[in-house]
Amino acid sequence: MTKTITFNELRRIKDSLPDGTSHRIADELGVSVETVRNYFGGQNFKEGKSCGIHIEPGPDGGLVVLDDTSILERALEILDESRVPIAPQA
Repeated sequence: MTKTITFNELRRIKDSLPDGTSHRIADELGVSVETVRNYFGGQNFKEGKSCGIHIEPGPDGGLVVLDDTSILERALEILDESRVPIAPQA
């Protein structure tokens, strides 16, 4: 299932996650930590893999089309568990 969100929204979600969440998601989904970081906008493809995100220029940092939403869904579940609100838009 694909999903389209803005790059800034994706970064706000990442910035709202509790410490250690990238490692937790990586362990739970069987991917490397660098792959999780790349999903949220990182660029380390030597250690991590591309994870099906496509960024196009546009407002609010551009549009991001996510081919696989499993990392995003898990991140949102963790935010809900910790009841941490998504950081406000700057």
